[in-house]
Amino acid sequence: MKVGLTLPMRGPLANPKDIKTLVERAESLGFDHIGVNDHVIVPKSIDSRYPYSTTGAFPGSASGECLDLFALLAYVAAISTKPRLVTAIAVIPHRGAVQTAKIVSTIDVLSGGRIDLGIGAGWMKEEFDALNIPPFEARGRVTDEYLEAFKVLWTEEDPAFDGEFVQFKNISFLPQPVQKPHPPILVGGESPAALRRTVRYGDVWFPIANNPRHPLDTVARFKAGIERLHKTAAKHGRDPASIGIALFSNWYDETKTSKTDEGERQLLTGSATEIADDIEALGELGVTDLLLQFTRDTMERTLDSIDFFHDEIRRD
Repeated sequence: MKVGLTLPMRGPLANPKDIKTLVERAESLGFDHIGVNDHVIVPKSIDSRYPYSTTGAFPGSASGECLDLFALLAYVAAISTKPRLVTAIAVIPHRGAVQTAKIVSTIDVLSGGRIDLGIGAGWMKEEFDALNIPPFEARGRVTDEYLEAFKVLWTEEDPAFDGEFVQFKNISFLPQPVQKPHPPILVGGESPAALRRTVRYGDVWFPIANNPRHPLDTVARFKAGIERLHKTAAKHGRDPASIGIALFSNWYDETKTSKTDEGERQLLTGSATEIADDIEALGELGVTDLLLQFTRDTMERTLDSIDFFHDEIRRD
């Protein structure tokens, strides 16, 4: 299985020196992906429910700082040579369709074809309001339409589009991405709507397993989630085998064992052997890519966590 790590985009390690250290360590140890989260701004007061905590509280609200996703990935592209560069995940409605398509294409060209576009529709209404973009309530339609527009811009010689939220014609869109037909689209989310979006537009399903409303936090639950995806694909006339499976674990912690509401051990927690067994079981289910969150409160602890995974857990 291919394994990657996420970089901090806020907090004490979100600076050029420490990011460079993390990228160099990841590349030297053979990690396959480097992922970055996405917020343009962080509102001071947030009433929206964060999908990936039991309380609904957003863990990043204490700090208003956040580096830009695409600018950070461009920096990573310049200081690395091998790892894939993953948007984990880009909130598609936050930026204009043509602008985002151009940024992704540029990073793909500059990195030699290494970007993976992980996408989502977003969850924080306050951020939508501050950015003065199409309304939060329309985020699903906006996301779907922008994905359609991306593919036109990335693949057609004379791109034109006339949609509800984006229109363009009489333009040259060059350079197009190095990857053909376009960079892989990894669709985030665990809801039925996210599964439908994966089937319609995605190359890979890219969920986070600890969504309390759509839990995938045991091997059995993740297997059931894949079965729901495959049923959705069959219903819409797509071959389930054409959809890749990836997983983003933003709760990974080698120092503790977490429990589900039913008292079962949570996926990717526990002893080194238990976590390694989970990864092997996920691979048997068809998961080919795993993105983990190693960032701790200090660089020393972060590097220790990375090294522990590489030395004690990773089996390939």
